[in-house]
Amino acid sequence: MAKDDGIASVGRVGGLLTAEDIRSGDRRALARAITLSESQRTDHKSEAEILLKSLLSDTGHSMRIGISGPPGVGKSTFIEAFGLYLLGIGKSVAVLAVDPSSALSGGSILGDKTRMERLAREKDVFIRPSPAAGALGGVAYHTREAMLLCEAAGFDVILIETVGVGQSEMAVADLVDVFVLLVQPGGGDDLQGIKRGVIELADLIVVTKADGNFSELARHTAADYRSALSIIWRRGEGLQPEVLSCSATEGRGMTDVWQAVESYCGALAESGELARKRENQARRWMWRAVEENVMSALKNEPAMAALLERLDSDAAEGRKTPSAAASEILAAFRGASEESAK
Repeated sequence: MAKDDGIASVGRVGGLLTAEDIRSGDRRALARAITLSESQRTDHKSEAEILLKSLLSDTGHSMRIGISGPPGVGKSTFIEAFGLYLLGIGKSVAVLAVDPSSALSGGSILGDKTRMERLAREKDVFIRPSPAAGALGGVAYHTREAMLLCEAAGFDVILIETVGVGQSEMAVADLVDVFVLLVQPGGGDDLQGIKRGVIELADLIVVTKADGNFSELARHTAADYRSALSIIWRRGEGLQPEVLSCSATEGRGMTDVWQAVESYCGALAESGELARKRENQARRWMWRAVEENVMSALKNEPAMAALLERLDSDAAEGRKTPSAAASEILAAFRGASEESAK
């Protein structure tokens, strides 16, 4: 009920919630604006678009950093230690943590404020957990809108944490300036087990838990990844990712990580690649929005419900090929759209 009330309270962009509320850095207004952007109601979507449009000139000034890695690698522990380090050097930090949603109930764990308890208490920090809710790659569809709102609110650094499974690496790489891949000690022992695609996406690889009994293993793991990188084809900009190690629990290695991030982003900016990268990302997210809206319109068209159910069964049971069923759905949808336009 509280969430519904929160959405209602931002129902009038021109009244209760304004662009100036976001620009002022008001945390409650920012949270309400993100809730509005996540809403599935048509009127809320329109209001969120109006708000975002009025704030576009205030975006694009933050450093966007993606944090990914397999479950258990210590993403939240790393983000808390890294976030506290950034605060210590005078940066304000927003964390957008995408939580896995339950396949049965649709509910979300939303536990990042508990897992990042120290960071959450700081005044120059904003932590927003968002349920993935089936979004491709574990990155909530509206994470990009949330990121832009955080930029408009004046945060220096935006950290985006993903579930770290499936296609999450590709999804987060399409959002950020620098993609940091976290790996555990021992993860590089078997070079044949290293995912080439994931490494090619990474701009920085960080071996976590490099402390205590794992110190030596972490050193060997970092060496293994450096060796793998030397034989893996690298994408166009020609910037080889660094391989570093850290101990988030002891707070060691954060300076090296930040310096590597700054150096990488600085090189991109100087070459003009950063601007091109962001332009291409915006284009890709536009087409993802088109795909989502078309699918939503298709499923919500009353006249299509029975046809969709029948063709779904026909494809599943082999009476029609999936491509033939898809063509029939699209033809029917065009007809329904033309009819409603008359």
